[in-house]
Amino acid sequence: MNGSILRDSSVLVVDDEPGMRTALEVNFAREGWRVESAGGVHEAARAMERASFDLVVTDVRMRDGTGFDVLNSAQKRAPSARVILLTAYGSVPEAVESMRGGAVDYLMKPVSFEQLQSAAARVMRGATESTRRGEHTVAGISGVRIIGRSPLLLKALERARAAAATDADVLIEAESGTGKELLARYIHAASSRNRRPFLAVNCAALPEALLESELFGFAKGAFTGAAAAKAGKFELANGGTILLDEIGEMPLNLQPKLLRVLQERELERLGESRMVRLDLRVIATTNASLSAMVERGTFRSDLYYRLDVIPLSIPPLRDRGEDVEVLANHFAEKFAAEQGRPLVELAPDFVAALRGHAWPGNVRELANFMRRVLSLHAGGAIDAARFQEEMTQVRRPEPAVRTLPAAPGTPISVLEKIHLENTLALTRGNRTHAAEMLGISLRTMRNKIREYGLPPRRYA
Repeated sequence: MNGSILRDSSVLVVDDEPGMRTALEVNFAREGWRVESAGGVHEAARAMERASFDLVVTDVRMRDGTGFDVLNSAQKRAPSARVILLTAYGSVPEAVESMRGGAVDYLMKPVSFEQLQSAAARVMRGATESTRRGEHTVAGISGVRIIGRSPLLLKALERARAAAATDADVLIEAESGTGKELLARYIHAASSRNRRPFLAVNCAALPEALLESELFGFAKGAFTGAAAAKAGKFELANGGTILLDEIGEMPLNLQPKLLRVLQERELERLGESRMVRLDLRVIATTNASLSAMVERGTFRSDLYYRLDVIPLSIPPLRDRGEDVEVLANHFAEKFAAEQGRPLVELAPDFVAALRGHAWPGNVRELANFMRRVLSLHAGGAIDAARFQEEMTQVRRPEPAVRTLPAAPGTPISVLEKIHLENTLALTRGNRTHAAEMLGISLRTMRNKIREYGLPPRRYA
């Protein structure tokens, strides 16, 4: 049915009902799987200590424990195994718990073997896509492409696919430039809401005064200039998915209203008392640690826990050496096509240099670097010398750090301004990194830059 994807793959079937266990064994074996079975949680743990498995299919409720115990055991003893849970007593909280625990699918009994085999094929296909010769795309749904082949990225994508199968809200915490919005779009495309809208709101880009009306909408006459009623982004995304990008920049005074929308799935437009019912998924992204912000009092704990239903992350590029090479080749092909130029060879020492670089700006930085190198390339293979030359060209002079005045009575505003300038200098003008060092939000950073009359264009 699924050809070489499943041939000789190994599966552990866990169920305390002998009839169900035997039926699954026979059907998996008929499809070419190498099958082992276990009659409960403890027997499954012993099986995973003896052998490795590509897939574990387990019932949820058993006499000596639960499928979640099997899932936990697999995380410790067989971290590369994919786990599918089967249950006759399904619930949304249980499905969410399975996703948080690392399960790749959650199926309701009665389930036909065809359905189970289809889910298994999907799981294994995702696990093997990265090894296909010359194939860069490890995930492609409805035009959303995620490029890479590293085990860390594949695991993140498995969790994303599992999250997409539920309607639960998702929180993606990852560094800038890793592709958080792309992962959010992938979840939407892989979900049952994919024919409905996907709307993204950048909470850091909108002025605080406009963010509330942009999210929740307003009635005619709600404020000066409101000549007509306007639906907010939540209403416009109804039925689909709304992305709250950089949720950590949400002002504290708006967080209770957002919390109510998430809890009740209803809202009031500004200037209206009529409730608007909502049916949508919320995905929030941040490059900051929301738990740390909760500890500092700059983010509400109740909102954090409401958003953090299914937590996801994307590992930074410095931890994904295989992906650096794949992405570099992808960008080389893409930019050559855009510029109408022949494909350029990337020499092995150039690729090695790319893999050895930390890429603090992650995929975004790598893409910009490759575009710059290819745009200025005169011909022949691109080698390590070209890498070093370009890196030398983009280096900035070492930042000048001012000493804080020691005179007593120096105004606090003067000290704060110098400290702000020094931090921005140390981060080479990166406002996001400077804000993290200072323990303030990006919005506060922008306000301070404006307050002290610092040139905003100098800071990215």
